[in-house]
Order: sequence, then structure tokens, then C-alpha cells
Amino acid sequence: MTGLSKGLGKVEVAVRWDPSPAGRPPTDLDLVAAPYRTDDPYGEPAYLVHFDSRSPDGTITLNRDSLDGRGFGWDEVMTVELNRMDSRYVRVVVGVVIQQVHGRRTFVGVSRPGVRVREGYTVLQEDDFGGVLGSTAATVAEFVRDSAGNWAFRAGVHGFDEDPAAFTTAMGRAQHS
Repeated sequence: MTGLSKGLGKVEVAVRWDPSPAGRPPTDLDLVAAPYRTDDPYGEPAYLVHFDSRSPDGTITLNRDSLDGRGFGWDEVMTVELNRMDSRYVRVVVGVVIQQVHGRRTFVGVSRPGVRVREGYTVLQEDDFGGVLGSTAATVAEFVRDSAGNWAFRAGVHGFDEDPAAFTTAMGRAQHS
């Protein structure tokens, strides 16, 4: 049956968190996506998509952005249209970074964080960042294209102790489980 698989098409990555308690600075989590080219799948990203940018071809879109977690349900939502992505891209990594404006913040200090990855109504992964509580950022989804051109999902949440700028460089490194 493998020959009949079309792989993943259009996926959604969503993150949520509760607002900071009264009197504390706001908590700002940001989704960030990085596609990687066939000739350098673990090197520099081809480009980044985050709160004030979008993919040049419209295949990666940040649909909802929150500065403080005061939304209903999922506070930030990103759509990745793998089925429309140019063949020069073989890998897409999506991460969540905590803005460090008000001092060093890790996931342990974020109230009720969560991430969900799904295609249509099928949930591919849900996580509460419990395995990376001491991290300032985490990769939450990795999509890879096989030799037939089909996209697959590699589950896992991997923590990083990087500021937002350094994380966007480090997030594409190979993960060793």
C-alpha cells in the first residue's frame, strides 16, 4: 500500500498558553517555521516565517498571532501547505520560541502551554512542553519529503536554550533521540 500514499498535504501547527498572572509581564510565545533545501537539509534555512513575515510563495502562513495568550483556544496558528511546496525544499521544521524581552523565560514559567499538529481533523501530535520545561524554545514539528516527493511527519518536541535569534539558526540541526 505504500505506493498509494500521497503523504501529508496541508497541516496546521497551533500553540496555546494562558495569560500571565496579574502584575507579571506578559508571556509571548511565537511560532517559527523554516524550510530547508534539498542540497542542505540540516544547514541554513531557505527563509523563516514568523510573526512579521510570510513565505514568499504563500505555502506557509501565520494565521493567528498573540502577544500575551489572551485568545480563546489556540493563540497562534500556522498553516503549512506541503502539497504546494516547491520540490527544492526537502524539510520543514516548526518551532516555538519564548520572547525574552522581560528577562529569561522558560516553559516552566508559561501557564498551561500546549501545541497541536494536525492535518484536517487528524491530530498528529499534542504536547504540553512537559519534557522541555527548562528550555526557552523548542522544535515541535518536522516534515520531511521522501524520494517519491511525499511528505511525512516526524513527531517529537525538542528543547533548546537559545534566544530567539540563535534558535532560528539552531532549530534545523539534526535531532538525536
